[in-house]
Amino acid sequence: MNPPQRPANTFRTTPQQPRPKVGHSSTQRLQKGGRWQQARRFIRERPLLERIYWFCVKAFLWLFFGSLGYVVVLKYVPVVITPLMISRWMDTFGTDESSHIYKNWRSYDEISKEAALAVVSSEDQDFPIHWGFDFDEIQDAIKENQHRKRPRGASTISQQVAKNVFLWNGRSYIRKGLEVYFTVLIELIWGKKRILEVYLNVAETGPMTFGVEAASQRFYGHPAATLTRDEAARIAAVLPNPRQFSIKKPSTYIQRRTRQIARQMRYLGGQKYIRNL
Repeated sequence: MNPPQRPANTFRTTPQQPRPKVGHSSTQRLQKGGRWQQARRFIRERPLLERIYWFCVKAFLWLFFGSLGYVVVLKYVPVVITPLMISRWMDTFGTDESSHIYKNWRSYDEISKEAALAVVSSEDQDFPIHWGFDFDEIQDAIKENQHRKRPRGASTISQQVAKNVFLWNGRSYIRKGLEVYFTVLIELIWGKKRILEVYLNVAETGPMTFGVEAASQRFYGHPAATLTRDEAARIAAVLPNPRQFSIKKPSTYIQRRTRQIARQMRYLGGQKYIRNL
């Protein structure tokens, strides 16, 4: 009798296929993708204030390095336009006043040193020795302004250059703070000679007129290189308000102020006072 046979297995298992090995590059891609997903999730979940904080930090760094680079560039290239020039040009819209801006850039060596001495004598006699700010003048102005209806300013030539070249017109703590910032930068990067050179080229010297070269050509009929002491002193005399006072037709006040500035130029020792800027 034949032994009973084992019943056939009706379920056949297929052999398992070996799992593909994940290579090193594939693992890195998976890990990188996972980190990216985590980073995106973290960004979405970050508090709004933290994102605003980092935005402000980045904006501050961009503005700081941008302004620093701009100051460095202007140490070597002429200042072609300033916010004050743009403002004066825009003021002519809708009026009969000409919108033409009179300006001619000249290097420091192409301008009479009488003009340089005149603005130093009238605007900032401590210019060769201070570091951008005249603290004695600031204290005196604060005391005087407590009793004056019209406030007296105490800005140095360096501060005026910082304001004219980089900032807008107006009075605010933000603008004043930026003025201090740019004054420090140009004192450190430009030096005295460059600051005075820029001032002599961008200072408003008459209606739509900027710089002593444009003023000399327009009102005296000759270049700034040949300015006499009295002519230079008269240009300096109108600087507090060049739109109200006239170089070509000086009032009695401007004539008196011109003589005072010329005397101060002599008292300071003449051109040798600014020789070593």
